[in-house]
Amino acid sequence: MRHQVAGYKLNRTSSARIALRRNLIKQFFTHERIRTTVTKAAAIRGEAEKMITIARKAKDADDAGKVAARRMIAARLGNNSNEIIKKLFDEIAPRFAERNGGYTRVLKLGPRFGDKAEMVLLEFVEE
Repeated sequence: MRHQVAGYKLNRTSSARIALRRNLIKQFFTHERIRTTVTKAAAIRGEAEKMITIARKAKDADDAGKVAARRMIAARLGNNSNEIIKKLFDEIAPRFAERNGGYTRVLKLGPRFGDKAEMVLLEFVEE
């Protein structure tokens, strides 16, 4: 039974799954649009939106709160993510200052040629 078990296994070990999610989120914040499978997009969409919300709320926090928010995001993204964190807090989060969630959209693209996996385009919502 899968009672109270959240998330997608993605047919990987736990360490490979964590690395995949971190890399997908980093690429999403870097390029602001990624082409991936439906399951992988569903696996990272919620976490990416939570990170944007943390960055949005840090704008109104005091200095200690701003530092804490950046450290929280850094812990979720892992090492060597300073440029991505800077972009998230300085460029991406201010765009959604007036929006209360729903920062991303998923557009279906159809099946991939090699294995017929359903592909989607995960991108930010532009107002």
